[in-house]
Amino acid sequence: MNQNKAEKQVCFQSENTSIRLGHIAANLARIKSFSEIAYKEAVISVIDETKWFIEWTAAEIEPLQAEELVNIQIQLAMWELSWDDIWLNEKECRLVAEQSSVWSGRVLEISGLLSESIPK
Repeated sequence: MNQNKAEKQVCFQSENTSIRLGHIAANLARIKSFSEIAYKEAVISVIDETKWFIEWTAAEIEPLQAEELVNIQIQLAMWELSWDDIWLNEKECRLVAEQSSVWSGRVLEISGLLSESIPK
């Protein structure tokens, strides 16, 4: 693991689990956005980061939720491996964007951040 990644891991894991899940949800939303506006390298970068975020979080949440995250991580890895082909196919890119959006909403739901009361 390079120094930057190690530093990112320490910083990321210093957050509580809800916040970490919020970061994962935000990254999934970024994958959707970047897929739609033609930032190929940005999508790959965010996919890679999101896989690490899931790895650093899954062991600390409920098993069924962890399973959901790991399944997302597996699909992200599959996309990463075939990204050059996906990128050339508008329909496939659209499917990636749609699925990322669904996952983003689900992970945000798991995080509990939507149900926390907002301080006044």
